[in-house]
Amino acid sequence: MKLVLIGYMGSGKSSIGQKLSSVLNYNFIDLDSEIEKTEGTSIPDIFQHKGEIYFRKKEAAVLEDVVSGGDNAIIATGGGTPCYGRVMDDLLEQEDVITVYLKCSVDTLTDRLFNQKEHRPMISHLDTVELLNDFIRKHLFERSFYYNRAENTIVCDGMDEKEVVEKILLSLF
Repeated sequence: MKLVLIGYMGSGKSSIGQKLSSVLNYNFIDLDSEIEKTEGTSIPDIFQHKGEIYFRKKEAAVLEDVVSGGDNAIIATGGGTPCYGRVMDDLLEQEDVITVYLKCSVDTLTDRLFNQKEHRPMISHLDTVELLNDFIRKHLFERSFYYNRAENTIVCDGMDEKEVVEKILLSLF
């Protein structure tokens, strides 16, 4: 089984994925890290030198590779991964793949991301909480169609990582 975590940046896909993989004794795969390995450079460098379209095609190809691998795995995607091309359709069509949307409110995401701005190129230019909040609100609106197609939705507001992991496990078994 492959458990694919989707959701906006800051929703906890990587940290929850690592904890979940430990509990289930599954491999943990961070899609961005896999892309960086295959490309031999960082995600920001790929965007800067090759552009977003190249990145999205590479992202879809790497995701297809890790999903088709034989081992059980927890896969943490990038925030935009399910929103391009046929990625979400392809995930939903696979029998051994379960998609989980880690859903957080705009305010929760703003709180989590504001102090991480300098490490996240997409939002590093947003100088105030209000600008970040507006940016997230717009993106969530644009991406909600894709996120809401996930087979499981876990609302993460007000919960710690352990509670989110428990909620995911309860939704699966």
